[in-house]
Amino acid sequence: MTMPTRRTLLLLAALAPLPALAQGSPAAVIEGFNATLLAVMKDAQRLGLRGRAQRLRPAMEQAFNLPAMTRISVGPAWTQIPPAGQQSLVQAFSDWSIATFAHRFDGFSGESFRIEGENTLQSGDRLVRTQLVRPADQPVALNYLMRESGGAWRVVDVYLEGTVSELASRRAEFTTLLREGGAPRLEAELRRRTETLLGG
Repeated sequence: MTMPTRRTLLLLAALAPLPALAQGSPAAVIEGFNATLLAVMKDAQRLGLRGRAQRLRPAMEQAFNLPAMTRISVGPAWTQIPPAGQQSLVQAFSDWSIATFAHRFDGFSGESFRIEGENTLQSGDRLVRTQLVRPADQPVALNYLMRESGGAWRVVDVYLEGTVSELASRRAEFTTLLREGGAPRLEAELRRRTETLLGG
């Protein structure tokens, strides 16, 4: 039997399916992310805050469209920011978002995540409804707004308590910061918040 050449192997690898998290349904993307988040919660104390952020980064960068979330949070002012400034803001926003999740999910007391359902919106976006189930307390609703981009479904907004849009609340803050000092002011504030969350 003829052994496959290196070129053939590379070609087969290139044609192999993408990981399930990238190509799955909106609910499957959230299910994969929740599994990572739960594992981080269970190992929270050993990892520490920075360790949790480091562990969450690849999962969030894959499941969340962080550049789109930055753009939506900034709003109409985004088009007035030079490309280099946009790139810096995306990095600062991504770091802050990851640090925020690492800060919020800081331990494990028997919690679990449950997907309640998935709705298609008029825009074509999907809303994946989930709950953080807590043994000694009421469940917390966490709903994810998903949008298809490049053949993959990714998060573009998170609704805390089921209805409170994180990006809507951020846009109000960001508008004030942009008015005070433009993109550099907003970037500096995001970096300051990230360091504060991470205990820097």
